[in-house]
Amino acid sequence: MCNLYHVSAKEEIERHFRARVKSELPQGPVGPFGRGVLIRADAQAEGEREALAGQWGMIAPRARQARPASRAILTNNARIESVAERPTYREAWAAGRRCLIPAQSYQEPNWETGKNIWWQLRRADGAPWALAGIWSEWVDPSSGELLPNYSMLTMNCDGHPLLSRLHKPDPQLPADAQDKRSAIPLAAEDWDLWLNGSLSAAMGLLRLPETALFDLRPAQETDALLARLRQSKPPTPEQGSLL
Repeated sequence: MCNLYHVSAKEEIERHFRARVKSELPQGPVGPFGRGVLIRADAQAEGEREALAGQWGMIAPRARQARPASRAILTNNARIESVAERPTYREAWAAGRRCLIPAQSYQEPNWETGKNIWWQLRRADGAPWALAGIWSEWVDPSSGELLPNYSMLTMNCDGHPLLSRLHKPDPQLPADAQDKRSAIPLAAEDWDLWLNGSLSAAMGLLRLPETALFDLRPAQETDALLARLRQSKPPTPEQGSLL
């Protein structure tokens, strides 16, 4: 899952995503229930896209407040395997309210050294990510304010050569049963189908990205650190040694 990402700049959203900016857009990093940006099909212009600010964290349809009372409840990520059943997401999913989440980078933890090292995941070509999401709109019952809100979809990445290295592993589970999660980038040629296509067509677009799509510098830096740690460890005495 992802709990921090960096919003693409307004100029990039207009130029790269060819989206009409509908409201003032936030900049910089976004955490759970923070203010980010979503791109959706423009209801006023067929075939066009619009970008608007919204809360990164879906709001249950009949909720009385914009975020859950418990800090332990996070809705910024939605598992693709259960999005059609979970009460917070199912109405938006059934209605086809799908969006793109424009991100310069997103952050995930690596624990291979025994300590958390944050990897900033960027594209190798420097372009922004278009991450798959769903959106909704919620009306504050106390003020009448309309608040767009959205969640980032995730899928299992246990078998991915790069993404499976992220997140803290559960020592009680085998490597192929960790259920590590990944955000789902969408290729530019698939954006319109994701925003406007049928549910079955949209589901066919959800796949893990190839390793070559990523800027591999965070992985290379971690590999170099792991190599230094191995070299600095004292040799293990051979069995039977008196030392």
